[in-house]
Amino acid sequence: MSKILIISDKNKKSLYIKKKVIKILSRHKLNKSNIVIVIGGDGFMLQTLKRNKNTNKSFYGVNSGNYGFLMNKFSEKNILKYISKSKSINIFPLEMIAKVRNKNIKSLAINEVSILRQSRQAANLSIKNNSKNIIKKLVSDGVLVSTPAGSTAYNLSVHGPILNLNSKKISIAPISAFRPRRWVGKIVSDKSKVIITNLDHKKRPVSAVADNFEVRNVKKVTVRIQNKIKFSLLYDKKSSLHKKIKLEQLRREIN
Repeated sequence: MSKILIISDKNKKSLYIKKKVIKILSRHKLNKSNIVIVIGGDGFMLQTLKRNKNTNKSFYGVNSGNYGFLMNKFSEKNILKYISKSKSINIFPLEMIAKVRNKNIKSLAINEVSILRQSRQAANLSIKNNSKNIIKKLVSDGVLVSTPAGSTAYNLSVHGPILNLNSKKISIAPISAFRPRRWVGKIVSDKSKVIITNLDHKKRPVSAVADNFEVRNVKKVTVRIQNKIKFSLLYDKKSSLHKKIKLEQLRREIN
């Protein structure tokens, strides 16, 4: 019990589940250790992972939110069995470096980094992969860079592609592209360094958002996979992250 940490959101449902889990673990021994049980929704899991980025523990999410893409369904009867038989999936976050005035602000993103216009005017952006131009001028509401794990979140809402977890790719998707109107984005290697520059930062300000962390009035944003940081997520056999992503791919095809 001492090696198992339980972290929960503060809403009523999360606290109720936490009380149940503590009671179960006080009566029964778990055959796995070095685990953090996270009770909440996807947003709470993202916050918890980033707060514990330097740990070597595995995270088992218990959903008390809505969809719970990063979480597992709570079963009072079977939770011990589900955790004991859970499988580990490793995901790597994006590192965002946002340039504001003369300083750089860093943050991690497990799902996506989004560049968003701050005013009524569309943003004018250039996008490069290292020194190679992807698009010289994109007039849009913004652009989004997504990991495979995050490709079914905001990325999917802006019609970006769903990426398999083992694809070794990241997605670059426009948000309401105006010019070029038919530009659908690009899939690039996870070794890429994506550089997004605001071509008119004085007249057309933009913000950069790493999951839920926002930096305003950015001039340039650099995004790449941070391979030195690894998060280990535990999933029930019946609801693995691979299966959830595949389900979203099939659902999109049916629609």
